[in-house]
Amino acid sequence: MVVCVCNAIRESDVRSCARGGCTTPCQAFRSLGRQPKCGQCTSVARAIINDERAAA
Repeated sequence: MVVCVCNAIRESDVRSCARGGCTTPCQAFRSLGRQPKCGQCTSVARAIINDERAAA
């Protein structure tokens, strides 16, 4: 699933970032060398990160 259309970030990318220690969408974007643009994806990215952190 595409999480961020502006930056072409997939769910798997966000999950990987969360497993690597990112705790916020902004940290995930930075770790991927990108930055949020419109902000529509942050709530979905945050939910994915929280899900990964809960599973750890």
